[in-house]
Amino acid sequence: MPITPFHIAVPDSDLTDLKTRLSLTRFPDAETPDDWSQGIPLGYMQEIRDYWLNDYDWRSREALLNQFDQFTTAIDGLDFHFIHVRSSVEDAAPLLLTHGWPGSVVEFQKVLPLLTEPQAHGGDSADAFHVVCPTLPGFGFSGKPTTPGWNIDRIAAAWNALMLEIGYEQYFAQGGDWGSVVTAAIGAQKLGNCQGIHMNMPVVAPDPDTMQDLTELEQAALAAAKFYQDHDSGYSKQQSTRPQTLGYGLADSPIGQAAWILEKFYQWTDCNGHPENVLSRDELLDNVMLYWLCDAGASSARIYWESFNAPRGSDAITLPSGCSIFPKEIFKTSRRWAEKHFTDLRYFNELDKGGHFAAFERPETFTEEVRACFRTMR
Repeated sequence: MPITPFHIAVPDSDLTDLKTRLSLTRFPDAETPDDWSQGIPLGYMQEIRDYWLNDYDWRSREALLNQFDQFTTAIDGLDFHFIHVRSSVEDAAPLLLTHGWPGSVVEFQKVLPLLTEPQAHGGDSADAFHVVCPTLPGFGFSGKPTTPGWNIDRIAAAWNALMLEIGYEQYFAQGGDWGSVVTAAIGAQKLGNCQGIHMNMPVVAPDPDTMQDLTELEQAALAAAKFYQDHDSGYSKQQSTRPQTLGYGLADSPIGQAAWILEKFYQWTDCNGHPENVLSRDELLDNVMLYWLCDAGASSARIYWESFNAPRGSDAITLPSGCSIFPKEIFKTSRRWAEKHFTDLRYFNELDKGGHFAAFERPETFTEEVRACFRTMR
């Protein structure tokens, strides 16, 4: 299928509609505790509404996204949006970056120059990549599936087809959140094109043989998993069972859509109690806008319904692999747990700062992790 250049150009009418809806927001009553334990506080969402309505400038933010070459193409009957930034280093290695929920390609804006032109940012040109960042089905400017079936394995196969269509016979793949799961699936499918994978949220089951001799990281991983199950996974249960019901509220209310997303940036970033300690308000709203403008609340949620209702195998992945473990990640693993699943584990590193949205929160650290991992595979 043809690859068509794409430029974000949101109609003025969509921005006018957004401002009208924001001006008519009906807020709930305030939470009863003086913290985030019942969800995102009313006071903060009122601040977000006022800033979004009166100060946020989408046109300038749109221009930031449009600085990168973007395209669309059809794969397996669905249109996909992707960013493609080629390095000036001609023999740079192709790299596929995949986002997750509630993220988007916005997460990668700060790392794209670092990955593609390392020599211009204090690095070595030998670490340069040609980078492809596709948008998941149902997210952002990609198409929305109209029939069931777009599960993780199908996305992984589509991403491999995309890289071949662009002209990259061999490539590396990296991802976090659902991007990590898609990246692992690319490794498991082992179609012969992907040469190695890196994940900043590798999903690995704890090794039962280690339960009597847990390391500090493994204890922290189990505690984090329990917290997630007990206090942080309600969104996942809703999106994996009734994404359509949820979608009506998200499609109708920009503040509802923003709250659904921004609470996770509080919980999952290494932010010392407030997401704006690590990301600007504009950056947070840029990401929300890719859900609101594209009416992607329901369609993005369906990746949970598709994937949770189509369990994948747990076979070991033999492709060269690497993992970077950030301390505020949702799910963490140890080297010995990871080695049970990734049998050719070339790189494993524990970081002292950073969270779930690693490329967004700590772009320099994320970039160096990617470079260090794939140096072992080039």
